[in-house]
Amino acid sequence: MLDRLQAQSPDALLALIKLHAADPRPDKIDLGVGVYRTGQGDTPVFGAIKAAERKLVEEQDSKSYLGPEGDMGFVEALMPYIFGAADPSLGGRVQGMQTPGGTGAVRLAVALAKAAGVEQVHMGTPSWPNHAQILADLPLAMAAFDHANDDGTANLDAALAAIAGAQDGDAILLHGCCHNPTGIDYTPQQWDAIAAALASSRALPIVDLAYHGLGHGMEEDVYGLRAVLAAVPEALVAYSCDKNFGLYRDRVGAFFVVASEGSQLPAIMSNANALARANWSMPPDHGGAAARLVLSDPKLTAQWQDELDTMRQRMRQVRQRLAEAGSAGSVDLTPLGIQNGLFSILPLSKEQIGKLREDHGIYMAGSGRINVAGLTMGNIDKFIAAVADVSA
Repeated sequence: MLDRLQAQSPDALLALIKLHAADPRPDKIDLGVGVYRTGQGDTPVFGAIKAAERKLVEEQDSKSYLGPEGDMGFVEALMPYIFGAADPSLGGRVQGMQTPGGTGAVRLAVALAKAAGVEQVHMGTPSWPNHAQILADLPLAMAAFDHANDDGTANLDAALAAIAGAQDGDAILLHGCCHNPTGIDYTPQQWDAIAAALASSRALPIVDLAYHGLGHGMEEDVYGLRAVLAAVPEALVAYSCDKNFGLYRDRVGAFFVVASEGSQLPAIMSNANALARANWSMPPDHGGAAARLVLSDPKLTAQWQDELDTMRQRMRQVRQRLAEAGSAGSVDLTPLGIQNGLFSILPLSKEQIGKLREDHGIYMAGSGRINVAGLTMGNIDKFIAAVADVSA
């Protein structure tokens, strides 16, 4: 039977990684891989995480199984940052569980939505490629709307139209902040409009919060999520610690349910646990335990926040320099200054992207997505000049 399987196309980003690694040019630039990099090009382990891991080595007394819900101390420690310190459970209406990364959280959110009767998910495009792949695999229908305008701002009208047209059995998937792949976020005023529209909509909101703290700050980056939750009776939230704790390979995420009434949570979470058990049995513990220790120790929390501030400020510095450059050939770089997070998309053709790679040693996704953290004050002028060269 296995001979019936057809070969799948190789992952384009993985192929790009191999091409970059094989390039002997010392001044090559990797803008493809979606990880944070320092000004020296490193992706370090957070100092706060290293300290927490040392505590784990000294204090952890068992590697016995947890349940499918994972480390609930970790899950509960996240809640004040996501839902607000004053009432992180929203009056007893919130419950969560640990997942294998943000991908696991999104997969669980969509699977639970399907189990509850969702048949179609509205989603702004372009989006993170795995969003569409998860919907197709479950399967659920996807209704796409344009996320961005040509001027590098969010297309609020398209989002509001999608919400207004939603029917029973529909959900809408929204990026909480630092949109992947465009970097284009809704403004607070636009989030208010989206929340107001959702208040009278039939759509179930699913919010993917994968880059919390990398946009404008921990509080600022959850403005949209909290606006939506204040307006709707129920929602699903997917959360990732891969970027804001630097726990990429440890796969640390969380999934949260906001129910219209707290009494509904036991039944809802029993379904979530059953889905998780069938998918991954239980999430990996180490990274979540380390994050829990960081969040439960005031000194480690402060250290983590300082490290996160440094990351955010460096990416702001890169974006400001790109915006100050204005135009690079036919490419207007100024919108990158008001965009957020790791990613932005440049309006380049596949031929131009190929010339950047071949002529200048600059590697980026075929969609035009760049990881701005791959740029430093030492290579950014080369990048701007190269974009001008291929787009002149």
